[in-house]
Amino acid sequence: MSHRRPQKEGLSSAAALRFVVLIGVLSLFADLTYEGARGINGPFLAVLGASGAAVGFISGLGELLGYGIRFLSGYVSSRTGRYWLMTGIGYVVNLLAVPLLALAGSWQLAAVLIIMERIGKGLRNPPRDAMLSHAGTVIGQGWAFALREALDQIGAMAGPLAVAGILYVKGSYHTAFAFLALPALISLIVLMTARLQYPNPHELEQVAETTPPQAQRLPRSFWVYLSAMSLVAIGYADFNIISYHLTHVIPPSAIPIFYAVAMATAGGSALIFGRWYDRGGMPVLTLAIALSAFFAPLSFLGGWVAAAAGVVLWGIGMGIQDSLMSAPVATMISPERRAYAYGVFNAVYGVAWFVGSWLLGVLYDTSIVALVAFSVVVQLVAIPVLLITKKRGGNGSSS
Repeated sequence: MSHRRPQKEGLSSAAALRFVVLIGVLSLFADLTYEGARGINGPFLAVLGASGAAVGFISGLGELLGYGIRFLSGYVSSRTGRYWLMTGIGYVVNLLAVPLLALAGSWQLAAVLIIMERIGKGLRNPPRDAMLSHAGTVIGQGWAFALREALDQIGAMAGPLAVAGILYVKGSYHTAFAFLALPALISLIVLMTARLQYPNPHELEQVAETTPPQAQRLPRSFWVYLSAMSLVAIGYADFNIISYHLTHVIPPSAIPIFYAVAMATAGGSALIFGRWYDRGGMPVLTLAIALSAFFAPLSFLGGWVAAAAGVVLWGIGMGIQDSLMSAPVATMISPERRAYAYGVFNAVYGVAWFVGSWLLGVLYDTSIVALVAFSVVVQLVAIPVLLITKKRGGNGSSS
């Protein structure tokens, strides 16, 4: 596949930045919708009669299917070039499942909708990230993904706060889910606007001399990096499990506020570490993972102050996993193969997340201390594997 010569630097940088910001605004309203819901999914399932193990299983299965379908989405997007089509289908499924939770009268039906929301997110992410990576060749991969994530997290913070306000006034989970239909509609309007303004985002790509050639097999550095991030996924608790535990620590109406704090932290950390990553490469990602690995003892073993600190660390980790985690892949893979690579990466990552969520849910019902130990140890084991990735050429620094 041939690429046209880069545009003038100023023009191409401005266009790339505008594209990233527009996708960020799309993410803002999308996250306001589904992150507003995720802040109360755990307590909602508990009210409907689900056990801790069931919550862990539902969370893990949703992530498994959501990440698993990314392989199909990435493969189809790379083969057909229909990035916007796959992105659009994903956003529609992702966003419409949330307000439908207002109609759920059993935890089983709620579980189906929660899982559908995750599947929709899985469909849209590989083609969207591939489109973002084109802009990232101009303004920096770390900055492109981090800027989108920062805007994303504004919505992720506003959603839980809006839900908290609704719960304070009405005390109804169903009313909160119904309210989230509004930002879902706005997000779909922004999606159509982005599609009309940037029908061919690949034209933003600036091909550097160091861009890896197209190959039939993904490079070894990709698989080493994927192994490290899979260990992180296994040890990372879904917020549904954390919020399920927090019902024993703080008033249920305060849980969305804790989630909003986590989302604000995620957005800020994405910006800081994203800029830093473009200068320092893989060691920056390693530092972020080491820092966030200690969310579990604070979140699960202490009172509300410790839990708040744990949620902040959890937010740092999620900010990195939702943004910066994608940046090294873009530097390892040629433009033609990126959507496919993102699909493979996320499929394996999702299996790891499912296994970890299920285990953490079972451990929660058995021994919270065991849950904490497992979470911390598995994440710390990922650090030397990440350092091996750097030695194999997966540094990812654009400096």
